[in-house]
Amino acid sequence: MSLYPAFEHHGAVRGVTGSCHRYLAAADLHFLVDCGLFQGRDARGDTLTQHQIDFDIAAVRALLVTHVHIDHIGRLPYLLAAGFRGPIYCSVPSAHLLPLVIEDALKVGFTRDAALIERFLETVGGQLVPLPYQQWHTLAETPDIKVSVRLQRAGHILGSAYIEIDTHYPREQRAHRTVFSGDLGAPHAPLLPAPQSPDAADTLVIESTYGNRLHENRETRRQRLKAVLEHALQNRGTVMVPAFSIGRTQELLYEIEGLIYEGRQTHDSVWGNLQVIVDSPLAARFTAVYRELKPFWDAEAQQRLQAGRHPLDFDSLYTVDSHEEHLQTVAYLAKTRQPAVVIAASGMAAGGRIVNYLKAMLPDPVHDVLFVGYQASGTLGQQLQSLPSGADNSVLIDGERIKVACPITRIGGYSAHADQQDLLDFIGGMRVWPGQVRIVHGERNARESLRTAILAMARQAGRAIEVVVPD
Repeated sequence: MSLYPAFEHHGAVRGVTGSCHRYLAAADLHFLVDCGLFQGRDARGDTLTQHQIDFDIAAVRALLVTHVHIDHIGRLPYLLAAGFRGPIYCSVPSAHLLPLVIEDALKVGFTRDAALIERFLETVGGQLVPLPYQQWHTLAETPDIKVSVRLQRAGHILGSAYIEIDTHYPREQRAHRTVFSGDLGAPHAPLLPAPQSPDAADTLVIESTYGNRLHENRETRRQRLKAVLEHALQNRGTVMVPAFSIGRTQELLYEIEGLIYEGRQTHDSVWGNLQVIVDSPLAARFTAVYRELKPFWDAEAQQRLQAGRHPLDFDSLYTVDSHEEHLQTVAYLAKTRQPAVVIAASGMAAGGRIVNYLKAMLPDPVHDVLFVGYQASGTLGQQLQSLPSGADNSVLIDGERIKVACPITRIGGYSAHADQQDLLDFIGGMRVWPGQVRIVHGERNARESLRTAILAMARQAGRAIEVVVPD
């Protein structure tokens, strides 16, 4: 049996962050799939040391990017510092978004020197190779080996892709197809088409963020979102939504625009009083790029555009830019109790502007906190989400004990990640099932639960599958 292709995992094996996987097509021909930061409890000790590239990159010919979330590309500065000068392949939309993400990461974790950042972005821009979806591209070809890659829509965020790698070994008269799922989106998510299963795979490397859970359907989650917003309107409170600047923010704006539109169509004037505030300059920049990339939106979103609606640019939407304006907005909403939705980073409340809102408003029961995404272990978001209801609760924020009197709501259906059934359907929808599945990007319970479910599905279908959980 041949030793190649082989796999080495340099992140997202004991948690959901730090995705970085090395595909070894041959001894001297390697490719990286993603290179992300560790976050939450996955970030241990000296993060500078933890994020340094601790494996030999001499044989790494290219970086393949599934999408531009920081836990998938945030180690790019470290990779370049280690000497990587190869091409960076990604989808066309990701090529528009990636420089914005890296610029923000540099400002937060490295330097605010504009000249240094500009030089780094120029270097990265020279290495970016945008690839269209659904087209094969040759990565390497010699008499002994040919490696080709194809990107398919993953439905996670704009530009997200799962990656198919075909490796042919002519002298051995064999071929191997590997699929890296990246992060798969949930079906019927706003704005983006749902991912379709690949035709076949010999090896599948699959995420397991929600490998042990099932999401609510879209109509259920829309009604729950509507109920939270109506509570804010009735109580004259603020709904605080920790959300990542890219992906979740735009999906929420899309859904809120729909609810406001429906309210106005039924002449429910109360919806006209709701302010929708995006308090994140980065999210505002991403939203502008989302608007520029409308051709990549799904059919439902296209219909709204054709009807003259503006799902990401409606009249009650307001963007906060400067830090001074941010502080004024926090004070204004806390004092006046103007009904509002505030969407601000970070998505796990692990820092960023959302923290100031939480400090100011958690003690007041008229407000709400709404979680719509995964909360990693060790983050403030996970702590808030885990508080018992009705108890005398408090949390520690920036060294200060803050009382929690407002409701904490979680709507799982707005996760940008597929749930367990979606992941099983991704495998079951293949014409040729993989002989091996490698489960990554999940907490231990999620990985083990998905492993059990895959094996049960295979037994029921009479298929033989090896399921590997790297550790």
